[in-house]
Amino acid sequence: MILLRNLSYGRGSEPLVTDASVQLHPGWKIGLVGANGCGKSSFFALLRGELHQESGDLEFPGAWTVAHVGQETPALPQPALEFVLDGDVELREVEQAIAVAEAAHDGERIGALHARYAEIEGYSAKARAAELMSGLGFSNSDFERPVAEFSGGWRVRLNLGRALMCRSDLLLLDEPTNHLDLDAVLWLEGWLKRYPGTLLLISHDRDFLDAVMSHILHFDQCRLKLYTGNYSAFERARAEQLALQQAMHEKQQREVAHLHSYIERFRAKATKARQAQSRIKALARMEEVAAAHVDTLFTFGFREPVAMPDTLLELRDAVAGYGDKAVIANANLFIRPGERIALLGRNGAGKSTLVKMLAGVLPPLSGLRREGKGLSIGYFAQHQVESLRPEESPLQHLMRLDKTTREQDHRNFLGSFDFRGEMATQPCGPFSGGEKSRLALALLIWQRPNLLLLDEPTNHLDLDMREALTLALQETDAAVVLVSHDRHLLRTTADSLYLVDAGKMTPFEGDLDDYANWLAEQRNAASSAMPDESKAARREARENAEKNRQQLLAQRRPLVKEAEKLEKLMPGWQQEKDQLDERLGDPALYSNPDRTLLESLLKRQAQLANDIEHAEMRWLEIQEQLEGLAG
Repeated sequence: MILLRNLSYGRGSEPLVTDASVQLHPGWKIGLVGANGCGKSSFFALLRGELHQESGDLEFPGAWTVAHVGQETPALPQPALEFVLDGDVELREVEQAIAVAEAAHDGERIGALHARYAEIEGYSAKARAAELMSGLGFSNSDFERPVAEFSGGWRVRLNLGRALMCRSDLLLLDEPTNHLDLDAVLWLEGWLKRYPGTLLLISHDRDFLDAVMSHILHFDQCRLKLYTGNYSAFERARAEQLALQQAMHEKQQREVAHLHSYIERFRAKATKARQAQSRIKALARMEEVAAAHVDTLFTFGFREPVAMPDTLLELRDAVAGYGDKAVIANANLFIRPGERIALLGRNGAGKSTLVKMLAGVLPPLSGLRREGKGLSIGYFAQHQVESLRPEESPLQHLMRLDKTTREQDHRNFLGSFDFRGEMATQPCGPFSGGEKSRLALALLIWQRPNLLLLDEPTNHLDLDMREALTLALQETDAAVVLVSHDRHLLRTTADSLYLVDAGKMTPFEGDLDDYANWLAEQRNAASSAMPDESKAARREARENAEKNRQQLLAQRRPLVKEAEKLEKLMPGWQQEKDQLDERLGDPALYSNPDRTLLESLLKRQAQLANDIEHAEMRWLEIQEQLEGLAG
């Protein structure tokens, strides 16, 4: 087990956790939750030996193999599949040892190593690595591409695949869904459910935590508290604890009453569409969720748009793409105020390309894109934080947008995003990813858009900030087009779903559960189309590999034994011949010759020379045969 006994640690002079005592048992799947900067990632650094506690004890079995996702991936010429395979360290060690043993013609060692190779499923390793890469969104053509050719986000996926390839006892995952789209998130969720070891996972994805976790470890005010159950169970327990505090209880009642009135208004006008009905259920659940987050530092809402035209944006037979390459053809969409649209689709289907066309960043290759009079777009792109000026503070960014508003009003607005006091005037360059995402959202909201185009807006945001964004989106009258892997956000925000697939955008008649089933059907169809990837084929491949190995060993064994016998005989023969040569070269032997002895010595000398020559020739023949078998 992992045992914490009166453990305290920090970063620099800042304490993160003090006097923590917790037991984490083998096979548990533990979600680490808490505000950004509370010490979750530092706890991983402790487990990896990269950080040392200030006091107390942290113990876990020294024999455990620990896997984690590397922070950096150098621009390697190595094929992507081989990079992922390197995650299984013992596999690579056994492969290298086999090569050494074969070069040394050590038959017994070769047999033992191949037996171990079979035990660790080495014969199916490439198939397993390919399956991991496919689940994470890589195509078959990506397997042999050099690592250096992939972008930063895709290299993060390669690092994740490499960590999953490791046959670990303890798996440490820090925000593994940040660079994944929804289909990869769903695949990873299923994989982690089947993972047999101990899992420690940092995530701000509520549905992901609910589906995978057996326990929640909460980091709060330098303390650790372990809860049994998934994230929803943790929220219920935390809401009950907060309710014991009078001020928090009163705030809970106000929040729940406000949310309840909104839900009833939405229920009255909701359509009968499956996703709209799913949204009603998700919103009803938010009354319970809100009670667990009343102590949040985030209290913002979307500002009322300056104008709200009846038609915001229209696409008619629009083709989205780059240069002369069409990605999506004949897209038709009519967006009015209050519309809540989510775009679904597998990785690379063109969701982000479509959003760029809606935003006007990419003009349509053909067809019509028409803006309504008074349209004001708030576009949050996947890499929105890169547009921030690192040398400027949040306050300077906001004043650049609006020079007429009083500084105190700017400060009050930034405070609702937890940019308070000195933080509002500090350069944003050193900010964390979550803090930069919060700032980018704050700047977007200040501009009072009437059409929100949000492409993965929750990346790097913690759970409290995600919850605040979810609540704010319920209140705004602006239209919303959303791409996200956060299913909670999709369920509570979207009334209608569109599927981007096979170069088309079509309404999806169903909800997110139906979409998950559709993805599973697509994966099954792809597996059926590639019989080599099937379990039966992999089993047959393993059996054939084992059969070939046994045949190879059967051919090698007598050759190796014969070579070893010759290697033992030849030194003795050579030594005896050298002694005979020396004796026959002594003149004293011929001064009073014993003819019988001399003939015997000469005959033995000739015999040894002949035996040595034939033995050397045979040894060379054996080596050629062994090299042929090895090739």
